[in-house]
Amino acid sequence: MKKNVFIASLAFALFFSCNCSFASHDIENLSAKEAIQKLKQGNKRFISNKAQHPDESKERKKEMLKGQHPFVVILSCSDSRVPPELIFDQGLGDIFEIRNAGNVLNEHVIGSIEYAVMHCGVKLIVIMGHQDCGAIAATLSGVSETKYIQALEDSIKPAIEDCKCKGLEINSDNVVKAHVMQDIKELLEQDIDLVKYMDKHNVKIVPAYYHLDSGRVDFMKLDK
Repeated sequence: MKKNVFIASLAFALFFSCNCSFASHDIENLSAKEAIQKLKQGNKRFISNKAQHPDESKERKKEMLKGQHPFVVILSCSDSRVPPELIFDQGLGDIFEIRNAGNVLNEHVIGSIEYAVMHCGVKLIVIMGHQDCGAIAATLSGVSETKYIQALEDSIKPAIEDCKCKGLEINSDNVVKAHVMQDIKELLEQDIDLVKYMDKHNVKIVPAYYHLDSGRVDFMKLDK
C-alpha cells in the first residue's frame, strides 16, 4: 500500500513539474520584436519561393512530445488559401494558430489567446485578415444563408460601420483591415486580465494583412 502511494505521489510530482515548466513566466521565449522579425523573414522566403520548411524533422516531432513552445499566436481566417505555417515558412510547434471564417473574435478565441500567452509564453499576438475574404464578401452582400453564417456576419458588421464613420470606401480591403482593428480593440477592451498580463510581460499585439496575389504579409500600425 505504501509503495503504491509513493509511486502515485511521484507520478503526480513529475506530472506537475512537467506542466509547470511550460508556464509562461518560466519560459525564455522570443521577444515580440524577435518574433515579428522571424515572421517577416519566413514570409520573405515564401514570397521568393525559397521556403526552408523548418521544424519538420523526426527529432522535432520527438521534441514536441515534451510540450509546446510556440513563439507567436496568430488569429487568422480559416480560408484554405491562408495557412500561417506556409506563408510564414514555419513548422511544428512554431505557431499557436487560431482560425475561423473571417477571423472573428469570441469568448473561445479569447480563451485560446490567453492560453497561448499565459501558458505557452508567447510574446507576440498577430490578428491577420486577408485579400478577397469570403466572410467579408458575404457580410457586404447582406445575404445570410443560415443563422450560423449570420452570427459570423454580425461580428463583422461593426467594421463596415467603422469604415463609414471614417469616410472610407466600403469595399472588401477596407472592411477586412477595419475588422482586424476591431478584433484588436474588442480583445483589449473585453479581456482586462490579458491586458494586465501583456503589460507586465511585454507582450505585443499587431494587425496584419495577407495579399493572396503576391503572398506578402503587411504588418499594419494599430489605430490610435
